[in-house]
Amino acid sequence: MKRMGLFICHCGTNIADTVDVEKLAKKFESYPGIVFSTNYKYMCSHPGQALIADAIKEHDLDGVIVAACSPILHETTFRKLARQSGINPYQCEIANIREQCSWVHKDKEKATAKAEKIIKSIIEKTRLNEDLKPIEVDVTRKALVIGGGVAGIQAALDIADAGYPVLLVEKEPSIGGHMAQLSETFPTLDCSQCILTPKMVEAATHPNIELLAYSEVKSVDGYVGNFTVTIEEKATGIDWDICTGCGQCSEICPISVPSEFEKGLGNRPAIYTPFPQAVPNKPIIDSENCLEMKTGACGLCVRECEAEAINFNMEPTYREEEVGAIVVATGYELYPIMNLGEYGGGEIEDVIDGLAFERLLSSSGPTNGKIRRPSDGKLVKDIVFIQCAGSRDPEKHKPYCSRICCMYSTKQAMLYKHSVHDGQPYIFYIDIRSGGKGYEEFVERAQREDKVIYIRGKVSKLYRENGKVKIAGVDTIANKPIELEADLVVLAMAMIPTTGTEKLANVLKLQTDANGFLQETHPKLRPLESTTAGFYLAGCSQSPKDIPDTVSQASGAAAKVVGLFSGEYLQLEPTIATVDEELCSGCGICISVCPYSAREMDIGKGIAKVNEALCVGCGACVVACPSGATDQKNLTDEQISSMAKAILKGEKES
Repeated sequence: MKRMGLFICHCGTNIADTVDVEKLAKKFESYPGIVFSTNYKYMCSHPGQALIADAIKEHDLDGVIVAACSPILHETTFRKLARQSGINPYQCEIANIREQCSWVHKDKEKATAKAEKIIKSIIEKTRLNEDLKPIEVDVTRKALVIGGGVAGIQAALDIADAGYPVLLVEKEPSIGGHMAQLSETFPTLDCSQCILTPKMVEAATHPNIELLAYSEVKSVDGYVGNFTVTIEEKATGIDWDICTGCGQCSEICPISVPSEFEKGLGNRPAIYTPFPQAVPNKPIIDSENCLEMKTGACGLCVRECEAEAINFNMEPTYREEEVGAIVVATGYELYPIMNLGEYGGGEIEDVIDGLAFERLLSSSGPTNGKIRRPSDGKLVKDIVFIQCAGSRDPEKHKPYCSRICCMYSTKQAMLYKHSVHDGQPYIFYIDIRSGGKGYEEFVERAQREDKVIYIRGKVSKLYRENGKVKIAGVDTIANKPIELEADLVVLAMAMIPTTGTEKLANVLKLQTDANGFLQETHPKLRPLESTTAGFYLAGCSQSPKDIPDTVSQASGAAAKVVGLFSGEYLQLEPTIATVDEELCSGCGICISVCPYSAREMDIGKGIAKVNEALCVGCGACVVACPSGATDQKNLTDEQISSMAKAILKGEKES
């Protein structure tokens, strides 16, 4: 019989306040198979782990049960300890008596009784556990980075600098993301382009980085360390290999349409480069607006192009790549301004969002840095910034804080004052959230030196009257209604995931949270890892964040990739599904239900088989199998039955 030890953690007071841990430890001293039972305040601490290691040696244990918090937190910790102490790590199990017991109960007697049942079930599971070894697979030491904003650029550069090849895929014609649209950055007021452009150029010229702009990931197959990726390179209408980027085609194009980069405040031709510092600095043809492609009645650009790079018949191309790890850095968008009808979004021309105002501030923007009203081009003398526009509004819009709005509204008000010295900026706010190095000092500087007026309160509505925008709201500090009029209103719109994030998440088999952002494995212990092995998250694809946090997370994700590539081979969890060949009828039901494509048919034998590297042990096939031919290592039908019996026996006894 297996000799098992039980170690019950107090978790400070998290468990001990609701569960009588000492009573449980005493009670299990006589439980069949338990040769040692104890409790300690913090089992995960160094003394706690030493206690377990000593008990393993002293009592010759070959099974360990730690009754503590969720296995997500410390299962790896205790299994490493078991291995170091001479026990197979898969003979160590966690009985979750915190999240599943103490945290959801108040009655100590009932919670203690429930904890006892949980522990009994895990003892029965451990009794039938078999020794397992991790599955070893080779690793393709090449990374894919999806998204070419500052997060993707930073991650790609860090991986490439470590000596590994990187594919950097960006769906837009240029890398740079939204940071390329900014005028200056807070709290230092550094020029955004001065920071970003050198990184863009370095990413494009790095010998270990292959840049695929105007491209999208269409499918991903395989498993961590060995992914097969299909990438679509969209038709640009220009042969970038021979295009010199001279810009003559754009200058001669007769079409003028609103520029996406300028947020509609400026125009671009139908054959265009997104912005002057674009990387790659090559144009694309907008097929929806190109006269030649729509009617065949233009062709001016063809006659102008000396390099003969224009090809109206260009088709998308597809390529397959083998990579070992994927960094997802797909960025963010702003909540559509037209969703805020109460603020005149999409109806009042002089109500714009924060990115549009960045283009007005920029010296390379549509007004060359002059702050002019979109409606008539007049200089702005009074300006109102409204924070939390679409954020922190669970009833109508987005429930979360977008994190950067307080700071960029302050920055914009400050830059406006630097441009229009006799102008007056106002900021409506709910709370000032300035949680970053130098951020609070930046807000104080705006009030002290630039005379930005902060009004604590919520704006109820905006409307146009006598050529001005009227703002009606409440000053909650003075506790009275307030009305202002302004030449321009800037809404600090909520940050939302980039369009297509949900579709991409389905392609990559990643989870999203309630707000559509990509879901990390654990917010504290594994914030860089997605819920699918081999995928790492960077920047605003995971949640709203500022540039310093984005760059930090990108470097962290890159470090995870480098760590994955640094080993001789990759070790995968062995707690996977199996097939009993004598029972399998070859019906194929398990193949259709497997969400990880880890099942396939062995045509020769006429039975299902498991791709061990793809299987994550989710159990879907076990449930679906009509003949009972499928089981899961260390979570067999016999084990589950024994666990259930232990719990039900406890029910009868109580």
